[in-house]
Amino acid sequence: MQHTAVSMSGAPASGPAPALAVRRMTLTRFRGYDSARLEPDRRPVALIGPNGAGKTNLLEAVSFLAPGRGLRGARLAEVERIGSPPGAGWAVAAMLDTPLGAVEIGTGREPQSGERASDRDRRLVRIDGHAAKGQTALAEHVAMVWLTPQMDRLFIEGASGRRRFLDRLVFGFDPAHAGRLSRYEHALRERARLLKDGRFDEGWLGALEDQMATTGIAVAAARREVVQRLRAACARSVGPFPGADLAVAGTVERWLDEGPALAAEDALRSSLRSGRRADAEAGGATLGPHKSDLAVRHAPKDMPAALCSTGEQKALLIAVVLANARLLAAERGAAPMLLLDEVAAHLDPGRREALFGEILALGAQAWMTGTDEGVFDPLGEDAQRFRIEDAHIRPG
Repeated sequence: MQHTAVSMSGAPASGPAPALAVRRMTLTRFRGYDSARLEPDRRPVALIGPNGAGKTNLLEAVSFLAPGRGLRGARLAEVERIGSPPGAGWAVAAMLDTPLGAVEIGTGREPQSGERASDRDRRLVRIDGHAAKGQTALAEHVAMVWLTPQMDRLFIEGASGRRRFLDRLVFGFDPAHAGRLSRYEHALRERARLLKDGRFDEGWLGALEDQMATTGIAVAAARREVVQRLRAACARSVGPFPGADLAVAGTVERWLDEGPALAAEDALRSSLRSGRRADAEAGGATLGPHKSDLAVRHAPKDMPAALCSTGEQKALLIAVVLANARLLAAERGAAPMLLLDEVAAHLDPGRREALFGEILALGAQAWMTGTDEGVFDPLGEDAQRFRIEDAHIRPG
């Protein structure tokens, strides 16, 4: 039976009906789970249990329904069930409701054999029973954003985490971004390998640098466009979450500010060619969108996020995620799935209820974890609860 999104007061929510939701999920040899099956409806999901019970493992399994290495950024071999023989493989299969209808997704690591089985890290993806060319195809069906305790330091640690966070936001608006980013990173690695080996072949390097220029500027332009839209959405934020001022900072972005994309491509291509010797010594490329950064400021205080308190930083992150969800819901007819690991427990009651209210108004299937069932009391019957203990799942 279809569930209509409602507010915590019991009135119908003003947002769209849920249109992106996991309806069935099975796990095989995944982390602590030998096998498990979960059949949620379209409401938000609360996973309740003690620390170490397997709640975050379930969130990670959901995160593998989108492109990337999951919310932990793990190598595929690390995901295999603890105690399984090396190379045993793992799988996550799910049926999802999407704006375009039901979709069956299967992904995982096929069983390996041989001495170097644990070194093979190829992820397989099947969509509606057909093998996909790569995991980037998942972005056509699933938009997903997550917040984990490890991301509490997002604004004060290196730029790579902020780029990954931004790219996941971009995937929701521009599924092709995943493919462009993958092609750019592949060319970046191949060029670095050639330079490290001292192979300054003009034809080969020129082809890789041309691909880096065309795909790299496209990656930067997509990030820039989404950030501009998010900046406007964050400026309209209401309630207890602060407004966030966003920008993408980097040389490539400056080129795009100063002229057309073709000129930026030429500039990047020329910089890569002239920087080969320096890049060979550095072991990478000193210029490109892989060096860009997401700059975030607390708008009311006009203060860099890195200088804000821990609580303010978490509130800024939530504000950006909610602004992204509102934009996606308006554009695609469905909010992204939200994976919120131990987020609600660390909010004061006012912000917690505001977060729940936004989730319900959006019609988002948010997956939330917590050790204390009382944290989710304000949701009442608007959320479904599953109890997790020793990698066993039961409703309630």
